[in-house]
This record gives sequence, structure tokens and C-alpha cells, in this order.
Amino acid sequence: MDRAVLYRANAVPREAIIMDFVMKQALGGATKDMGKMLGGDEEKDPDAAKKEEERQEALRQQEEERKAKYAKMEAEREVMRQGIRDKYGIKKKEEKEAEAQAALEANAEGSLTRPKKAIPAGCGDEVEEEEESILDTVIKYLPGPLQDMLKK
Repeated sequence: MDRAVLYRANAVPREAIIMDFVMKQALGGATKDMGKMLGGDEEKDPDAAKKEEERQEALRQQEEERKAKYAKMEAEREVMRQGIRDKYGIKKKEEKEAEAQAALEANAEGSLTRPKKAIPAGCGDEVEEEEESILDTVIKYLPGPLQDMLKK
């Protein structure tokens, strides 16, 4: 059948069909979205919740795969780093600190000059009493009028 016959059979002018085609091409298939933007009702998808759940599950799975991939890469890097450390005799920072602490404690075991431990509770009260007694001692050596002024 000829196209002209089809156009006449549908009783739609050729210009209208061409114009409709041109508009659809120009808008890129956005005619449905335009109706929504102008206040039209949205199409309700009965499986929307199920699709959203599947999408969330896919995102979780992708995130787990990504984390596993980067954990594997980091493990490979650590093996390479350890090989370099072994080759050149380099120690990790944590190992250096642990050795330094152990050496410090070993040297301080029998030493008379080992670092002092924390002050036990209750020892700080005596310091305040000493400060008061020092103040009283200083006031005793001042002349009488100054002693009276400081006591008030």
C-alpha cells in the first residue's frame, strides 16, 4: 500500500503527522515529562517498591564488591611494603616506638633515676597546706601595719 493511501485512510492530514514527528524529535521523547511538569498525574508503578528495594540491594552489593577490591589491593601493597622493609632493614613506626619503650623500661628497672610514677590520690592536699603556711611565714616578717592590711 502506498503511504498516501494510509494517510487518507486515517483521515489525518500529512502536515499534522509531519509536525508531530518533528516535535517528538525536537523534544527527544520528553513529552511525557512535560505533562508531569505541567501538573499532570504521575504514572503509578505497582512494582515501584520492589524495584527500589532491588536497586538498593544492587547498590549495597556494588559497595561491598568495591570495599573487597580495595582491601585486596591494600593487602597486596602491604606485602610489597613489607618486602621493601625486609630488603632494606627498615622497621615500621609502631615497631620502632615499641622497641624504644621496651628499652626505656628495661634500663629503668634497676635505675635510681627512673621516671617518677603518677602522684597517688590524696597527696595534692598537702601542697595547698604548704602554700598557706608559706604565706603565713611571709606575713610574719612584714612590718606590723602591712600585716594588718594583709590579714583583712
